[in-house]
Amino acid sequence: MNLLLNTHIFLWFISGHPKLPTGWRDSIVDPADRVSLSVVSIWEATIKFQLGKLPPLATPGVYLPAQRARHPVTSLLLDEQSVSRLESLPTYHRDPFDRTPVCQALAHDSIIVTVDAAIMQDEVAVLGTAGGFNG
Repeated sequence: MNLLLNTHIFLWFISGHPKLPTGWRDSIVDPADRVSLSVVSIWEATIKFQLGKLPPLATPGVYLPAQRARHPVTSLLLDEQSVSRLESLPTYHRDPFDRTPVCQALAHDSIIVTVDAAIMQDEVAVLGTAGGFNG
């Protein structure tokens, strides 16, 4: 499977947070799965860090890429193919940090890993808690 981790899922994964379902953790570390994190997640985390919404462990622009490299997670760049899908998303998406990963998942045939209710309304495959997917 091609998995695209939403920002909060990556943060839960690297911190060992108990909210991350075991099935998802298993899929993320499964060598048969290709796991990505959007560069947009670094952007989002940096803004939240600057606003005081993330713990001050280290700057996200340094810490998150180091954590991504430490784990079996590749960087997914934002490309024109993904951006071109923005205009077709429903209008209930207001947050660019919700919209962009959806477009990237659609453009790159990925299953998005998220608990974000707005994203789950889209016609994008979303990983299920048992490690399977809906979509």
